[in-house]
Amino acid sequence: QVQLVESGGGLVQAGGSLRLSCAASGRTFSTYIMGWFRQAPGKEREFVAEITWNGSQTSYRDSVKGRFTISRNNVKNTLYLQMDKLEPEDTAVYYCAARPTVTRNYNYWGQGTQVTVSS
Repeated sequence: QVQLVESGGGLVQAGGSLRLSCAASGRTFSTYIMGWFRQAPGKEREFVAEITWNGSQTSYRDSVKGRFTISRNNVKNTLYLQMDKLEPEDTAVYYCAARPTVTRNYNYWGQGTQVTVSS
């Protein structure tokens, strides 16, 4: 079982930066693929970024490429999302998620952290 807790959200002006963190419990953190998702008001939850168990591969949705960076520290059991050049369109609740490497769907989710970008 994996427990996830996000932090680091807040209010920032367009062009600014935020660093989200996701603290994970359990000894199996390093064996999980980790991801970030977000959900804006009136919109469906969407994929933001993903990172493999050893951090060797990452993927991003097109709209955040070059601006967001996903990373993980398996020693600290922590997932990060560095967000630079933030835009009002990035405003959403951001969720940390985890899944075993062999599965397709994310099984574990955090409670979310609000990110608001003002114009």
